[in-house]
Amino acid sequence: MEAQFWHDRWDKGEIAFHEGKPNRLLLKHFDALELVEDARIFLPLCGKAIDIHWLLDKGFRVVGIDLSAIAIDQLFDDLGFEPSVTEDGDLTRYTAPNIDIFVGDVFALTPDQLGPVDAIYDRAALVALPAAMRARYAAHLAEITGATRQLLLSFDYDQTLFDGPPFSVDEAEIERVHGARYRLHLLEKGRIPGGLKRHDAVDETAWLLTAKG
Repeated sequence: MEAQFWHDRWDKGEIAFHEGKPNRLLLKHFDALELVEDARIFLPLCGKAIDIHWLLDKGFRVVGIDLSAIAIDQLFDDLGFEPSVTEDGDLTRYTAPNIDIFVGDVFALTPDQLGPVDAIYDRAALVALPAAMRARYAAHLAEITGATRQLLLSFDYDQTLFDGPPFSVDEAEIERVHGARYRLHLLEKGRIPGGLKRHDAVDETAWLLTAKG
C-alpha cells in the first residue's frame, strides 16, 4: 500500500474508515491494558480518531503517527488545541498538552523520537497494511516500544468478498506477524453491527497482546 493512496483518500475526503465516536471495542476492553492514569498510549496510523479525545478525557497521554498532515490538522482543530509544530528528523511533530503526534512514515519513527510508552492501541494500522508489509510493521512496532502490551482490533472475513483496506487479518496472521514477541489473548470476536462495505459476514476481533519473556 503506497503512501500516495492514503494521501489521496484524505485529499478527497474519502475517509469512511474514520469513526465519528469512540470505538465500541475500545470502550469495552480498554481496561484489559491495566493502565494507571497519566499512562502514555501510542496510536500508530491514528488519523483524526475520536478515540484520542476519549483517551485524553480519561486522563491519559497520547502519542501517535499518521502519514497525512490533513488528518492531523483536523485532529487538533477538533480538539481545540493550537499545537507547536516542529521538524523532527524525517517527521513533523505536533505537540500540545498531553499529546504528541508525528506526521510521516511510521517506519521513520525512532525509539528516541517516540519516547517511553505504556501501551499500544492499534485500531486501524495492522488492518490497513497489505500482507507483505505486516511483518516489517510488527517488528518495527516492537522495536520502538519495547514490545509493550497492546490492544489490537482487527477484522476477520473472506478476503475474496472485497478488497482491503481494511484487510482481513485473522488469528493465524496475527500469530505470524506478532507471535514471536507476543502472547495473544482473544478478548472478543463477533459480527460487526451493520456489516462492512455492504457485507454482513465480517467479524471484528479484539486482542490483548502481552510480551513474551
